Amino acid sequence: MTAIDPRTAKHLISDQGEYVIDEVRKHWAALVAALLEMAGGLLLTFLAVFVPKVWWLPVLLGIGVMVHAGWLVLDRRRDHFVITNMRVFRIHGVLSEHVATMPLSRILDITVDKPFVGRIFGFGHFVFESAAQAQGLRDIRYVGDPDARGLTIQRVVQQAGLRGYAGRRPVPSDELGLPMPPPPPPPPPSEQDTEPYEAFDPDDTSTDPIRLPH
Repeated sequence: MTAIDPRTAKHLISDQGEYVIDEVRKHWAALVAALLEMAGGLLLTFLAVFVPKVWWLPVLLGIGVMVHAGWLVLDRRRDHFVITNMRVFRIHGVLSEHVATMPLSRILDITVDKPFVGRIFGFGHFVFESAAQAQGLRDIRYVGDPDARGLTIQRVVQQAGLRGYAGRRPVPSDELGLPMPPPPPPPPPSEQDTEPYEAFDPDDTSTDPIRLPH
């Protein structure tokens, strides 16, 4: 971890036993466009030698392009995707930090998209299908070693589901595995049950006489 990387540990729920399983940084392919832009800005600055009368114009343009490219590099470096034993979350942003999180129980499906260039250089993109589409977490781009990391997420989701199932009371089901309907309510009391009673005390000495039906 470098000085520009986000501090992941401060976002963990440590008192609940949360820990990091994998922290995904952008693949170096995500920096190629920004580095090419920076090289173009540097070349534009050198053009000031050929236009001495307005040398300041290519210099300013070149500096502006290089500053923008540096911003893109910094933004890519600070974009991390974190997998824990409880959830997945993404931290990104340069001046302001944004954190998007999603519990493992809400992940329904993961699509691993590997373009032709990604298959050559070893990167891909994740597309998450969840019960609640969290903004900033549906598309995770430029993931290195996407197959292994996709299996890691599937394994963690499966383990989380088994832990959740073990903590729940089993629901009765029929032969097809469908939940059984709840039992019917008890029938209303019959007339025999509600027949009035009369007191019976043959010697008039009992404080709690026997009650006999009519």
